[in-house]
Amino acid sequence: MKTMAINDISDTAFWICAYRAEESKRHDSLFSDPLAEMLAGDKGQDIARKMSDSRYSSWTVVIRTCVIDEMIDTLIRQNDIEMVVNLGAGLCTRPYRMELPKSIQWVEVDYPDLVNFKNEKLKVEIPKCQLKRIGLDLSDINARCSLFQQLNSYNRKALVLTEGVIPYLTEDQVGMLASDLHKNSNFLYWITEYHSKDMYKHQRSKRKNNEMGGSPFQFFPDSWFKVFNESGWALKENNYLYEKGKTLYRPFPAPLWAKVVYTFLPKKEVEKIEKMLGFVLWVKE
Repeated sequence: MKTMAINDISDTAFWICAYRAEESKRHDSLFSDPLAEMLAGDKGQDIARKMSDSRYSSWTVVIRTCVIDEMIDTLIRQNDIEMVVNLGAGLCTRPYRMELPKSIQWVEVDYPDLVNFKNEKLKVEIPKCQLKRIGLDLSDINARCSLFQQLNSYNRKALVLTEGVIPYLTEDQVGMLASDLHKNSNFLYWITEYHSKDMYKHQRSKRKNNEMGGSPFQFFPDSWFKVFNESGWALKENNYLYEKGKTLYRPFPAPLWAKVVYTFLPKKEVEKIEKMLGFVLWVKE
């Protein structure tokens, strides 16, 4: 059996960071993340090598990074947000690499050990905005609700970002998080991923579960949108990664046989494939 790649949920931060480091080395890179290689280290590279579908995961991370960057940039330019609350921030370096107004308040929340690691690694780096890191286990409901209330009291128009968080939660946990966020009047927007039901078979596969170890994917609702709608979040836009990849001249790296089959598929099946993965911008109703 192949060695388990992910031992705990914090390992996913190093795994994803390794893909951003890899992208930054390309001559045709879609973004530059100069801190990613240092943060990912050998640990991140080792995890990426062990993942059986690294080629596709890498593409997903790169395109989703571009999509999220664009959504954040648009909301800031439109003066719709003054604060970003990044829950499960991992090794994200947006406060350092994006062109952000100094007035933007950026709050990163993640496990204390990961926050301490990041603080030590980046202690000499200067962010482009007002950056604060908070070590907190977000599964502690009382602690997170207290934090949300504190952040809400800053009276700033806020965007919540959960990149690579939702798929690891159960449907009940996602619903509760959605409700907890919605209770705070200044949390106006929320960015999450979107997976169609056609993705579930792959995410539930034995091979994927073996690789993910103690942190398997768990969010498989009958309706992805309904879970959020029931807690008062309305769809503002859904950016599908397949379509975005084409506009960036970085199409999905499908094998040759799949490309051949794709040309013979009915239009309805093609549309299903192209809308399997995305990132959603929710707005509070």
